Amino acid sequence: MSARTRVRVSITGVVQGVGFRPTVARIAAAHRVGGFVLNDAGSVQCEFEGPPARVHAAVHTLRTAPPPLAHIDTFVVAPGTALGDRVFRILDSTPGGGDGRTLVAPDIATCPDCLRELFDPTDRRHGHPFITCTNCGPRYTVITDLPYDRPATTMAAFGMCAACAAEYSDPADRRFHAQTIACPDCGPRLAWRGPDDGGSPLDAAAAALRGGLIVSVKGIGGYHLACRADDDEAVARLRQRKNRPAKPFAVMVADIEHARRICVVDDAAERSLTSPAAPIVLLAARPGAVSDAVAPHLRDLGVMLAYSPIHHLLFAGLDVPALVMTSANQGGSPIVYRTEHLGWIDGLADAVLDHDRPIHVPCEDSVVGIDADGNELPLRRSRGFAPLPVPLGVETPATILATGGDLKTTFALTDGHGRAHLSSHLGDMADPRTQSCFAAAVEHLAFLTGRVPDVVAHDAHPQYATTRWAQRHGGRLLAVQHHHAHAVSLLAEHHRLGDPMLAVAFDGTGFGTDGTIWGGELLALTGPAEFTRVGHLAPFRLPGGDGAVRSPARIAVDLLRRAGIAATDDDLPPVAALGPSGMHILTQQLERDLGCVPTTSMGRLFDAVASLLGVCQQVTYEGQAAVELEHLARTGHAGAAVDFDVSAGMLDPTPVVRALVDGLRAGAARADLALLFHDAVIRATVRAAGDAAAAAGMPTVGLTGGVFANRLLLAGIAAGLRARGLEVLTHRVVPCNDGGLALGQAAVAALSGSPGALRERSEPCASGSPER
Repeated sequence: MSARTRVRVSITGVVQGVGFRPTVARIAAAHRVGGFVLNDAGSVQCEFEGPPARVHAAVHTLRTAPPPLAHIDTFVVAPGTALGDRVFRILDSTPGGGDGRTLVAPDIATCPDCLRELFDPTDRRHGHPFITCTNCGPRYTVITDLPYDRPATTMAAFGMCAACAAEYSDPADRRFHAQTIACPDCGPRLAWRGPDDGGSPLDAAAAALRGGLIVSVKGIGGYHLACRADDDEAVARLRQRKNRPAKPFAVMVADIEHARRICVVDDAAERSLTSPAAPIVLLAARPGAVSDAVAPHLRDLGVMLAYSPIHHLLFAGLDVPALVMTSANQGGSPIVYRTEHLGWIDGLADAVLDHDRPIHVPCEDSVVGIDADGNELPLRRSRGFAPLPVPLGVETPATILATGGDLKTTFALTDGHGRAHLSSHLGDMADPRTQSCFAAAVEHLAFLTGRVPDVVAHDAHPQYATTRWAQRHGGRLLAVQHHHAHAVSLLAEHHRLGDPMLAVAFDGTGFGTDGTIWGGELLALTGPAEFTRVGHLAPFRLPGGDGAVRSPARIAVDLLRRAGIAATDDDLPPVAALGPSGMHILTQQLERDLGCVPTTSMGRLFDAVASLLGVCQQVTYEGQAAVELEHLARTGHAGAAVDFDVSAGMLDPTPVVRALVDGLRAGAARADLALLFHDAVIRATVRAAGDAAAAAGMPTVGLTGGVFANRLLLAGIAAGLRARGLEVLTHRVVPCNDGGLALGQAAVAALSGSPGALRERSEPCASGSPER
């Protein structure tokens, strides 16, 4: 008898409800080994038996080619005793121990197999708008209960026909235990409300879009507002209705070839666009491919491929390069996802392409950029990623709920197994409807994980809506400083919690430990839940507080005064933007220091420079001025260098402000001046962070905060620090902006052990005023 071996493989992660058992069975058949596979509480257990070479090959195939929706946390192989099994069996699940909770998969784009069937006239699901299988389709947005089974989804009302039931029960079928299985005989139906052309709902929607109308389309995670992206008038009408004068719209295209027609798509971009998550990817636009009104004053487009059967069928009836596909909401409000809430967007759409499969949890589209090395930079982590957990690398016996920030709100919930489950993007908490969605999403994720929060971690800003929510929730509270949370989120996603790191935390607004607004910080993370502020941008003022954020000319005038430049001549753009009466009021305000909020914010410095160069005088969406300044700088040409004054950890932009004014008055190109400013920030940051890291004996520098969505800045600072021999960490899993705060808050709470353990050790800065 030939030698035989047997191994047991235990796999945890997102491994149930994703077709793992039939995949294992197919691998066993391909390698001609015996054994079994079953679902245990929260894991998959399988055993392979046969000749050693075949068994090892089966294990290797399973490890390297799991089901598309699976996300493996642990893959443990242990030797077993050969039992003589020559047949491989799929066994019934066993209850096992523990809480029996399984990880929920995110919503995934239509797979190639379903797409082929969708357009195959001989297939029984030809043209079915809800085609799906075990390898694709909605998951997170349709689950209503556990265990994950059809009655526990929003498909419960749709009884399976005999043909679907047979596929569902056949382990050899791709739709074995696919809970969203459906066909034209038993599945959901489309509905159309709008101008009727006598055809199907899809035909009517395509005709409306071709004719320049705005159509609300119900997808997987909510409704979109769609119109032709090449129709100036339609895009302008959508902007006017949505009260969105400048913020760029995302566009959707039929496939990767259509993406190439409107954007520059390299290999890295193609990988992101065609990945199962199918995020919006920021790409360099081809001039004239779509209306200039889609992304005013920007060189990039946010592009995604059609990811649901409805989208694919809609594009099949259109002959347009792209569709604007933006969330159906007003600015800052949550996405509309229920038919009964369509009143929230009354007047925005001319028609609605609807369907009767309910969405239980809303989920916005994810957004990523591509860095200079071809890596994804997450900017919004939502559909395709949420609610996948991030391993923290530390035990969290207490259940921690981290509420995140007030902008780009997401929250995190730990599960007692060293993981933080991250919600989808929920919107801005200034809107009461977002707050309602936040509470509902917390309840839903707590149910899915089977955890009740013991500790609620929140931002230290006392006026944040998430802070007030935490206080109303009660229980043990832990306030986490904003930039500390940013820094720790970076360590958490790199599985480096507890490691020392010099963090460069650049963003727009964060409540500092001294009661001022921070945002240009160098923090030395020296131990669990402990940091020291070792440097920062030189302080300046925000005259009128939030009003200065919307009107950055006010900040620019303060910087001019600090640089000793008389801000009286209207040859300077911010002076001209404010006008004589505005300048009179502002001058009095600055001289008397009335309503002038001190800040060290790098984001606000970018806003002020954008105003100074005449790029943006009225901010209508978060980050607008800085984004437009970056895009202008990309077209500039480098000239003579001008540097910040960097001393004792203080980055003073005064010399650069003077150089920008001199350049403006000498008639220099604005793009060249924008690049001069970016280069100055890069050099100052590399010098200050490099020196601080060396002084602290830290070989690692982390770049975090919303300013690092600026890819020009990110690439330059990272390259400069690496040239000094430093290791540089950047975000790859959670956004650098406030969408990643919750992970950092959860990790700080886990490291703290108790609320009293969190602290900052402050040192006097160059200004001579110690932080409190």
